[in-house]
Amino acid sequence: MQVLVSAEAIQTRVRQLGATLEERLASQQFVMIGVLDGAFIFLADLVRSISLAHRMGFVSASSYRGAVTEAAELLISIKGMPDVSGLTVVLVDDIFDTGKTLERLKHQLHAAGAAQVVTVVLLWKTGRRTVDLTPDYYGFEIPDQFVVGYGLDFDEQYRHLPEICVLNPELPAD
Repeated sequence: MQVLVSAEAIQTRVRQLGATLEERLASQQFVMIGVLDGAFIFLADLVRSISLAHRMGFVSASSYRGAVTEAAELLISIKGMPDVSGLTVVLVDDIFDTGKTLERLKHQLHAAGAAQVVTVVLLWKTGRRTVDLTPDYYGFEIPDQFVVGYGLDFDEQYRHLPEICVLNPELPAD
């Protein structure tokens, strides 16, 4: 696999995003909500880079199930989401592809009473957006290639990689 974003570059950018969020949220009560499964590593590193007190929670969203590289129906579950009434929500996802996931989640968070929703994604495929939404903050713009690592998977594999790699879907999974 080809390394697209190195582990060192990821860690540097996560610290920068944490500093930016800390400055923006300094006077606010906020909750950070990670989108499972892909954002768990990004969220863990991002949370550790912010020294402000805050709550955390998770939602689940998936368009890719099994050994596929094309999105299917978007399934969302907010069972693990804490009460967001009156709070700023920092919604953390691994990748902004078409934008449908963040758009639906942002709508659900507002419907649940969030005062505002700030979106943060590690990766942004700028050419694939199909909704009228852009992430508030992002780590890296990437080309339209299927990527794995740092929480992103192919058929539940490769999440453990410390870098972002381009997956060649023609190759069998290890």
